[in-house]
Amino acid sequence: MSNTFFTRRSLIAAGVAMLTLPVFTACSSDTLSDLNGSDISGTGLGKEMVMQDSSGASRTLADYKNKVVVVFFGFTHCPDVCPTALSELAQAMELLGKDADQVQVLMVSVDPARDTPEILASYTTTFHPSFIGLSGTNQQLETTAKSFRAYYAKVAGPTPDQYSMDHSSSFYVFDKKGEVRILLGGNAPADEIAQDIRQLI
Repeated sequence: MSNTFFTRRSLIAAGVAMLTLPVFTACSSDTLSDLNGSDISGTGLGKEMVMQDSSGASRTLADYKNKVVVVFFGFTHCPDVCPTALSELAQAMELLGKDADQVQVLMVSVDPARDTPEILASYTTTFHPSFIGLSGTNQQLETTAKSFRAYYAKVAGPTPDQYSMDHSSSFYVFDKKGEVRILLGGNAPADEIAQDIRQLI
């Protein structure tokens, strides 16, 4: 991915955090402290997520209530950012120990043309057996990404089939009630991810 993408991704993440911090102050009753990420409580991001799991069933955030949910946008042909991010998430699960049972990681594919539910399931479980990959139609992806204010775009390659995808790669962390609370950079290390997640367990 290009340096332009990383700059754009950073600006998007920073913009979301800056715009939503005042909302948290006014609306949240559960205080978060000493976060590594940004407190985005009260923003309502992700509420319109509707994607498909490996069985083809439609999934929304409501399906994962009573767990802390971490949502990440990526794709299986991603050469570096996505594997690195998923590896850090897997290490965070190890650091959480038995509390990892209270956490669900969801990877939403920004490349539904190539990432079938079956391919995505095989990919995500390579990193951790509990990880779930969500794919879907182009319309489902568009609606879901818009709900998260997440960026994605197709980047042409040498042939029509050899394209890549630019995308924002933040971690969106939801509490057990299904409310978004924390935004972490996609390059956050495992220990910082685990520390922030613990505040919601």
